[in-house]
Amino acid sequence: MKVYGYCRVSTAEQANGGLSLDTQRQQITGYAMIKGWSVAEFFVEAGVSGSVPLADRPEGQRLLASLQSGDVVITAKLDRAFRSAADALGTLEQLKDDKVALHMIDLGGDVTGNGISKLVFTILSAVAENERDRIRERVRDVKRHRASHRLFNGGKRPFGFDVEGEGKNRRLIPNVAEQAALARGKVLQREGKSLREIAAAWAGEFGLGVFDAKSVKRMLDRA
Repeated sequence: MKVYGYCRVSTAEQANGGLSLDTQRQQITGYAMIKGWSVAEFFVEAGVSGSVPLADRPEGQRLLASLQSGDVVITAKLDRAFRSAADALGTLEQLKDDKVALHMIDLGGDVTGNGISKLVFTILSAVAENERDRIRERVRDVKRHRASHRLFNGGKRPFGFDVEGEGKNRRLIPNVAEQAALARGKVLQREGKSLREIAAAWAGEFGLGVFDAKSVKRMLDRA
């Protein structure tokens, strides 16, 4: 039997302190000592988003490939290991089939060993997935609100606008030439012109750079 520890932090959590890798290592080592075990190896995901399934993470893949019947995996918290209820439960069933024990410190121990632990694991997995969905919805709502007030959300400057100001107060200001090009492109689109013809018109009539058809379509759709 070998005992493995699994730790993960996302980039944002590293920047904000979060549940640090050192803290997770200490918790896992302490838990193993209470059980009379020593951790053979730690699998550490530094800066990997929780949105990535365990089996698709570099260290997650390596961990799963290393496991043998009778082994034990310890992780500090449910959300360190899994992205969704489906990911969590699918992995749990596979580990049980392979006779590998999964211990989660925040759930009190072995979640593969008895029905009560599995029930708690199932409920909390679903709750964690729902919370992540709510966070994504809140982020989308904030971005929509900022966009409705012509506030810049970051990233690449959208075609048709210039960015002015600093920090969170950066605003989108219409670029006269690019807005005119978009209006002309809409007219040409209604006339049945191809995306390549629209790109050529932008270059010839407005002195803009040469865009490929996909870029033209994306800009017109956004407009």
